[in-house]
Amino acid sequence: MSKFTSTKFFGLFMAALSVFFWGITFVCTKYLLNDFSALEILFIRFVIAYFGLWLMRPKWEKIRWSDNIYFALAGLSGVVIYQFSENIAIDYTSASNVSVIVSTCPMFTAIISQIFLKQKHITARFVMGFVIAIFGVLLVSLNGSSSLHFKPRGDLLALLASVCWGFYSLFISIINGKKYDSICSTRRVFFFAVILMIPLLITGGHSESTKVILSTSANAARFSNPLNWINLFFLGLVASGFCFAAWNKACNIIGTVKVSAGIYLIPVVTIIFAFFALGEQITLMGAAGAAITIAGLFISER
Repeated sequence: MSKFTSTKFFGLFMAALSVFFWGITFVCTKYLLNDFSALEILFIRFVIAYFGLWLMRPKWEKIRWSDNIYFALAGLSGVVIYQFSENIAIDYTSASNVSVIVSTCPMFTAIISQIFLKQKHITARFVMGFVIAIFGVLLVSLNGSSSLHFKPRGDLLALLASVCWGFYSLFISIINGKKYDSICSTRRVFFFAVILMIPLLITGGHSESTKVILSTSANAARFSNPLNWINLFFLGLVASGFCFAAWNKACNIIGTVKVSAGIYLIPVVTIIFAFFALGEQITLMGAAGAAITIAGLFISER
C-alpha cells in the first residue's frame, strides 16, 4: 500500500469512527435529558472535551492573532448554534423531521464551499446521490411510522443547524489550510464555543431546554448517578474531543465536502444502535432506508 493510499485510508477510518460515535450520541443524550436540560448537556459536554484535549495534547500552539476569528466562528457555527439548534428543534417537531433536515448538511457544505472557496462540487452525480441518500434517511427516520408532520418552528431550527454545519466546514477548511495541529485547533474551537455558551447560561432558564438547575439537592442527586457521568464523559471525551479532532483531520486529508457526505450514515448508525441499546425495533422500511442511504453516499462520493 502506497503512502498516499494509507494516508487516505487513515482519513476514511477517522471519519467512519466519528460517524459511528456521533450516531450513538442520540441515545446518550436521550438518557441525560431525564436529568439535564439541553443547554446544560451541551456546556458540560464541551467543557469535558476541552480539558480532555489538553490531556491528549498538553502543549500550547502559537497562532496568528488574526486567525482567532476563524476559531471563534467555527465554535459559534459548529458547536453553539448547530448543536443547540438541533437539540431545541426536537422540542418543537419530531426527531424524524430533525434527522431528515439535518442530513442535508453535506449539500450545504458543498454549496458554501463552492461559493466561498471556489471549489466545484455540485455535479449531476452529486445531486443524484444526495437525493437518493435523503430518501433513504427519510425511510430510516420514519422506520415504520405513517407520516411526517412538519412544524415550521422546529423544522426551521433544524434547517438552521444544517446551514451552520456548512459554515463550520468552511471555517475548518480555512483553519486546516493554515497547517495548525488538528488537536490544538479543535481545542481552540471548543474554547471559544464554551465562552460563547456562557451568555446563554446566564440568560437561560425560560424553557426546559435552556434551564440551569442550581438546587443543591437536585444537583447532588443527578451528579451522584454514575450512568450520568458515563454518558457525559462519552459525549465529552469521545463524541466531542476525539471525534471533532478526528473529523477535522479527515477533512484535512480527504477534503471537507467528501468527508461531510458521511453524515448521511449517522441516522443509520443511530437506528441500529438504538435497536441493541434501547430495544427499538428495525422495520423493513428502516432496513431498506439504511441500504438506500449507503447507496446514495457512494454515488455522491464518486
